[in-house]
Amino acid sequence: MRHARFIDRGRIHEGRWDGNALIDEEGRAVPAERVTWLPPLAPRTVYGLALNYADHAAELNLEKPREPVLFIKPNGSLIGHLAPIVYPTGVEYMHYEAELAVIIGRPGRRIAPDRALDHVLGYTIANDVTVRDFVGNMYRPPIRAKGFDTFGPLGPSWVDAADVPNPHHLAIRTYVNGELRQQGNTSDFIFRIEEIIAFISSFATLYPGDVILTGTPPGISPVKPGDVIEIEIEGIGRLKNPVVGEGTSA
Repeated sequence: MRHARFIDRGRIHEGRWDGNALIDEEGRAVPAERVTWLPPLAPRTVYGLALNYADHAAELNLEKPREPVLFIKPNGSLIGHLAPIVYPTGVEYMHYEAELAVIIGRPGRRIAPDRALDHVLGYTIANDVTVRDFVGNMYRPPIRAKGFDTFGPLGPSWVDAADVPNPHHLAIRTYVNGELRQQGNTSDFIFRIEEIIAFISSFATLYPGDVILTGTPPGISPVKPGDVIEIEIEGIGRLKNPVVGEGTSA
């Protein structure tokens, strides 16, 4: 099932998305063009993972990391499907990062890798928007580069883990104004999902509602106000957001 959160007529709904229509809690169809999409869940903590594809590390002239490189994505950066991403004034190079996002459903500390997927509730799409101007060393947390308001699109829905039998073999594509800019496959992860969960839970308890962004494949390129970014992950959906200049609206 694909779960969705949206605002319709002033009320927040926790419903579902069948790919064609939104369904509210009472089973009523809601016209998608009438709603404001929200992130499909309200995360507790969002953990980001840098450099989880060897080819992406190579395009940045960096070596493959020996262990997961983590940062925290501020919850204030999160927006939903179709919401505008704001291009900050004075920035020279802002880009998308298409990522599979893992949603934790069961709490755990020191989770063994062979039990880690038992703690996964589902999956969604994330765009880990980044200002390259502020990335000087990927081995230090790039909080400023990735933490601006609107820099965390999620959605449009989240999919039950049971409906994604192999999260390690999903095609990922990013389009800008309809042009294919980025493509990869989760089969190319450096660190698999169970390794990431085990690593984080080795020092911090993971709780239901925590979200883990699993890194982006190669193919980043700059975007500017007026562009439209669409990220597609096989079996998960398609997340779309326009880019607007600071002080303007979509």
